[in-house]
Formats: sequence, C-alpha cells, structure tokens
Amino acid sequence: MPEAPAATTAPTNGQQADYSSSNGRSAAKIGIRKLSIIIPAYNEEKSIGLILDKIRQVELIRNIEKEVIIVNDCSKDGTEQAVKLYSLTSPELPLKYLAHEVNMGKGAAIHTGILHATGEYLLIQDADQEYDPEEYNTLLKPIVNGFADVVYGSRFMGGSAHRILFFWHSIGNAILTFLCNMFSNLNLTDMETGYKVFRTDIIQGIVLQERRFGFEPEVTMKVAKVPRVRIYEVGISYYGRTYQEGKKIGWKDGVRTVWCIIKYGWRL
Repeated sequence: MPEAPAATTAPTNGQQADYSSSNGRSAAKIGIRKLSIIIPAYNEEKSIGLILDKIRQVELIRNIEKEVIIVNDCSKDGTEQAVKLYSLTSPELPLKYLAHEVNMGKGAAIHTGILHATGEYLLIQDADQEYDPEEYNTLLKPIVNGFADVVYGSRFMGGSAHRILFFWHSIGNAILTFLCNMFSNLNLTDMETGYKVFRTDIIQGIVLQERRFGFEPEVTMKVAKVPRVRIYEVGISYYGRTYQEGKKIGWKDGVRTVWCIIKYGWRL
C-alpha cells in the first residue's frame, strides 16, 4: 500500500494538489480531534430527525468530536423546519445548517458541505436511514490506526445486515464498480457506496464538478490520482429504501455514471 500523502495547500487554477511525501510507510496511530459529518438533504422532513438522533447517540472512538453539517438542497417539504427544531431541542449536537436557494443536486450539496468542514476528516451521511451511524467507528478504525487517508464503506463485503431489494441494481453496481476499477486501477467492491470518509485537506484540495449523482465516480477517480493516497474499504450494513419509500436514483443516473467514469478516468 502506498505511503501517506503529506498535507499541502489547495490547488489553484483548477490544478490537482500534490500530496506526495518523502516519509516512510508509517502505520503510527494518529490523533483526530474532530470528524465533520456532511448530510446532503432533499425532502427528508420525515427522516432527518431520526438520522440526527442516531448520530447524536454515537460515541466516537478516542473521544473524537462531531461536527454535523446539513446542506438543504432547496427542499420543498418541511426539512428546514425539522432541522431548526431539532437544533433547538438537541443543542448538545454541534450542527451547522446551510441551504441552497435553488435545487442543485446531491453532489452540489456535498461540495457545499466539504467547503465548510473544519474537522481533520469528513464523512458523507445520507439523510435517510439506509446507512447506520453506529458504524462510524468501523469506518474510522483504519484511519485512527494510521493506515488510511480515505475509507469506503462497502455494502458487498463483511457479514453485516443487508436489505434484499433490486437484482438489476446489484448488477448495475457491480458493472459500474468494475468500470471504475478498470479506469482508476483500484480494486474497490462498492464505488457507489454512500459511506465515504476523506482526509479533509485532501478532499478540499480536489476540484469537483459533478453536481448530481456523478459525484461518486468523479471523486473516486480524482482521489485515486492523488499521489501516495491510501484507500481502504470496510464492510458495512445497508438498509435500502424502495422508490415508494423515497429512493431517488434512477437509470439515467447510471448512464451519467458511466459517462463520468470515462470522462474522468480518461484523464488519469
């Protein structure tokens, strides 16, 4: 596994940052003071309070603090009121609320959250309940033990619970991950996972363009290009939703993902 990249300043004029380091391959345990948790939200009035409750109840390893950043992507329901009410009734959970004036897409909401993150590492958390915050510590272990700069939570490895849903979605995920691996020279099992943890200085130093579900392949391709970055996967559970329950991704997003893999992979 490549050695860790050293922190550097963010790139300018659209250039990729260089995180190369002359240090040896060290697995020394590192100290993390704060984890930023970015929640892109669109019409999640019914679920946002429930996921915030789960986040509040999680005790992070090594007393790591939590910074929750909610980015409301111009929801048309009561998401904003639900967040503001939660902030008033549960002040013990540090919470930043940001809102887009127009709907810009999930990727754009994540971009906004990344910009405002102040923790040494940041994690992306969907506002629904498909991913369980109880697994934050599983995602953090390769990081705090000094092995990883980036961690993906894989729905297709490990022995955790997985809701059985759509056959063709699983085939689609496998194909998209295969194509991503082919262009990036990685060996991921789940490129499309909603659980991704990044070293904040690395992700803030990458110029991201995709505003919707193309975020996943774009960020994967560009992170893979960072010199000496260390990427790990850990197994997670998955409590998927049906379309009737609010799932938003569709076949058109799959087509866009293929295009993004080719677009950003071709530049590697």
